[in-house]
Amino acid sequence: ITNKIDKKFISKTYLTFKANSLVEFTNIKCESLNKEYMGFEYCHLKSVNRTYKYLSLKANLYNVPINNFRVTCLVEFTNIKCITFDKKYMDFEWCLLKSVNRSYKYFSVKANLFKVPITQVTVNFALYKRLSGYKPFLYNITLDACRFYHNPRSNPVASYFYDFFKNVSNMNHSCPYDHDVVIDKITVQEVNERFTKLLPFPEGNYMLKTIWLNYKIERLVFKIYFSLT
Repeated sequence: ITNKIDKKFISKTYLTFKANSLVEFTNIKCESLNKEYMGFEYCHLKSVNRTYKYLSLKANLYNVPINNFRVTCLVEFTNIKCITFDKKYMDFEWCLLKSVNRSYKYFSVKANLFKVPITQVTVNFALYKRLSGYKPFLYNITLDACRFYHNPRSNPVASYFYDFFKNVSNMNHSCPYDHDVVIDKITVQEVNERFTKLLPFPEGNYMLKTIWLNYKIERLVFKIYFSLT
């Protein structure tokens, strides 16, 4: 459970649900994102005995009164995977997930294309949620990327995911492609905005998987793993 007051602090409580319908606290974390604004005097989880456990926290506020209070969910990148099937056709120069500090994390990808121009691209993208393994969740769409880039609003769902990277990528025009493809620094803040405000998703662990095909041949697979808490 994540509570956030105007991006000033984060509080996380970890729970375990057992088969006999008992809830057990397993951990608690409290982090102030601006110690001049507020700080935690205490944040602890205490076990008195086997059947009695409780959590307590006290946040000291240094800029009062507070007139605006907002609770939001947080997105956290957890992993990224880039796979190519024919390195003579294309290969990744970089595929990285970088954490600059506790609140700023991004991923970047550069794919070098060795046989250009590319005049036909098909992409399949699917969203998965972890439920005893990653299971399909809501969306699984295959489309002609060249036609879509010519008119992005023709597919509202694809357009929603395209908007994540269109402003930080040179893959923002229709075919042909005669250059390497770069996605430069998609930040967790940008993803958080879209997954929690524009189209809210339930909490959980997710994977967005995209398969890129050229002339009906699979060329690459891109996966980004993230949690929503």
